[in-house]
Amino acid sequence: MDNNRHLDLDSIIEEVRRQYEQIAQNSRAEAEAWYQSRYEELQSTAGRHGDSLRNTKMEIQELTRNIQRLRAEIESVKKQNQQLQAAIAEAEERGEMALKDARTKLEELECALNKDKEELARLLKEYQELLNIKIALDVEIAMYRKLLEGEENRLCGDNPASVNVCKYQ
Repeated sequence: MDNNRHLDLDSIIEEVRRQYEQIAQNSRAEAEAWYQSRYEELQSTAGRHGDSLRNTKMEIQELTRNIQRLRAEIESVKKQNQQLQAAIAEAEERGEMALKDARTKLEELECALNKDKEELARLLKEYQELLNIKIALDVEIAMYRKLLEGEENRLCGDNPASVNVCKYQ
């Protein structure tokens, strides 16, 4: 038996090398395809994120403008509030002064009213005294009239001379 086979190692190595190259090319093609698809995915993701970033930047700008506008409005409202508080304080002060003035005038009027009541009471007392004097004088006049009439009747009955009598009422 001849165990001497002649092995063609060069052709076997060449065949294995071709197979490895084929596998390497296939792997390289698969890797490039995978990297290409991954690259495209990352580009679309980056595009979406870029759009999202632009939208976010626009929202931030809009919110910044709103914040500035609101801050200006807040300052304006604060100024109005300060002006209103100053006006309220001034109105309260004027009100207090008016109330104090009104109380002073009320006291003066009450004092004048008390004086006028006292004066009225005094005048009423004087009037009552004068009325009492008038009544007493009227009684006295009536009494003198009676006496004069009685004397007149006595004189007229005895001597019909002319006598002029004036009646006062």
